[in-house]
Amino acid sequence: MAAYSLDLRKRIVDAIERGVGTRSEVAKLFGVHETFVYKLLRQKRERGDIAPLPHGGGAQSKLNEDQLMILTDLVAQSPDATLNELRERIKKKARVEVSIPTICRALQSLGLSRKKRLSERKRPIR
Repeated sequence: MAAYSLDLRKRIVDAIERGVGTRSEVAKLFGVHETFVYKLLRQKRERGDIAPLPHGGGAQSKLNEDQLMILTDLVAQSPDATLNELRERIKKKARVEVSIPTICRALQSLGLSRKKRLSERKRPIR
């Protein structure tokens, strides 16, 4: 979800400072949650500004660039490999143990498709 605009933040703070209503009433007036108003006023009090804060980051990828290149090579060598097969191969080749969902996310980030089920034996055409 995107941060609220600086203009909206200024209008909320101005409304509170002018005494337009309670914090709850101002929140309803501007269509924001009441806790946002409290957090915005606390940010102004503690930091001195009301600009949106930077994104806090997130979890680091379990596979580094070298391991992603190994995964790309493994997919090129055997494009029909299942996620579990790729997981076992990268475990042997790169010495890193990751989950099947991690393999799936890595393939998605690389723009590579994945096989969804095990291969079935081809039946002879009659």
